[in-house]
Amino acid sequence: MNPSVSPVSSRKTRRISLGSVAAFLMATSLSTSVLGFLRTKLVNANFIATGPHSTDAYFAAFNIPDFFFFTVAAGALGVAFMPVLSDHLHRGDRKSMWEISSSLLNLLAIVMALVGIIIFVFARPLVQYILAPKMTPEQLDTTVTIMRLIAFNPLLFTISGILTSIQQTMGRFFFYAVAPLFYNLSIIASIYLFRHNIGLVGLGVGALVGAVLQLVVVVLGMSNLSFVYHPHVKWRSSDFRLILRQLPPRSLDQGIDQLESIVETHFARNLGPGNISYYNNAYILSTAPILLIGTAISTAAFPRLNARLSQGRPDLFRRDYLRILRAMIWIILPVVVVSYFARGYLARLIFTKDAPEIAIIFGYLTLTILFGTLYTFVSRWFYAQKDTITPLLVSVFAIIGNIVLVYLLAQPSSYSIAGLALAQSIAMTAQVVALVVIMLWRDHKLLDPEFWGGCVRIISVGGFTLIAGYIMVVLYPLELTDKGFFTLGGKLLMIALVVLTTHILVSRLFGLEEVRPVFDRLKRITIKPVHIDIS
Repeated sequence: MNPSVSPVSSRKTRRISLGSVAAFLMATSLSTSVLGFLRTKLVNANFIATGPHSTDAYFAAFNIPDFFFFTVAAGALGVAFMPVLSDHLHRGDRKSMWEISSSLLNLLAIVMALVGIIIFVFARPLVQYILAPKMTPEQLDTTVTIMRLIAFNPLLFTISGILTSIQQTMGRFFFYAVAPLFYNLSIIASIYLFRHNIGLVGLGVGALVGAVLQLVVVVLGMSNLSFVYHPHVKWRSSDFRLILRQLPPRSLDQGIDQLESIVETHFARNLGPGNISYYNNAYILSTAPILLIGTAISTAAFPRLNARLSQGRPDLFRRDYLRILRAMIWIILPVVVVSYFARGYLARLIFTKDAPEIAIIFGYLTLTILFGTLYTFVSRWFYAQKDTITPLLVSVFAIIGNIVLVYLLAQPSSYSIAGLALAQSIAMTAQVVALVVIMLWRDHKLLDPEFWGGCVRIISVGGFTLIAGYIMVVLYPLELTDKGFFTLGGKLLMIALVVLTTHILVSRLFGLEEVRPVFDRLKRITIKPVHIDIS
């Protein structure tokens, strides 16, 4: 077989650019984020943050299932699995692709089914003695009930994750992108269906139904891929064993992050009622840009990076990697500026109640937005080269440092609940810096002078963007009387538009290549002649 000819399919396929894929994923991620914000806003609007029916129970209930999902399964659902699939796809070996995929699906399904049973049976002691020891009896019962309802969600998410990894490797992103919308919509519907009868417990029902709907949508995405399921685990496959060897480091890396979340929940509860909800709301707000920009772009780029290495073209891998990394830095900077200066507007617009507490915490998390976004792509450099151990080791040291910082900063006499956010930002910054240093040590030619020169100019542009954000907040300050979508949204829109426009225009002035597609698109829209058929 000619290796220069892609064996993806014997049929003709329509090729789309990486930018188009990234734009589509960013658009759907934005839709998911909007629904996520709406879901959180409606939860806060219909339930209270303190008292026997506090939303603390809702937010706390997801920690243990998420921990097991990310620890056991999530590491294999992309970075440890897709590079191996990419190798087989490049060779045109569909049979081995389906055997490896089926083996991983069968193994993880069994493991996650056992995990679901453990969560269901031991939900009460897990909450009472580990997660949130100081909950009232009413809150404890609600948390346990919700946790049992979603005990098998990790199993459903695992199956969805494996199937979407296959689809991404094959160049299909639509179902991966739209499936989470159904999960959020289901929880939103459950608020109105159950708020006057079973209350917060109804949100657990919505999460369970949403996970099922998400899986159904993902299964639809397997159509026309000629996937052949094999009901066995092929232990003798060297590639399957390679995935299993890479799975533990990546899984531990993800699991440590979730362990950090459990520790933060524990500390938040000790700081007083409502703090679990305040911190989780702010954290959800901070993860939106990371998902919208970092995860979307990294997801779109990862199959191409894997393909470059599968083709034996590290030069093209390096070229593509640097271009995408620079673009990501350029895109995220104005978002961080808007997030910091408009944090009060965002919190009051989205969460209404408890907005001051959420805004304070979110302010300390804005640094996490910057480095969390970069981490999603910086770590892909290691994963594309089938190295899951290095990010794990760096994460271990970062999480240990984070826990120490939490202990020092999240005290009533120090930063209180905001100390959790400050510790998170410091730890994430250190984690990204450490990974970049290791990258440079392994590949001295990776970050060339052209890249550094571009980054210096991007940072210079960021200075002007920062000044624009400050001026706009001075001109349009957040008043105590500012309420409602049009008042708050109008001010927020003005700040965002001026910051973004400044960023684009100054980037053009500095000759940044990242801004060229923006002006090229504008030219096509405004200057391209329109041909009118007058026959």
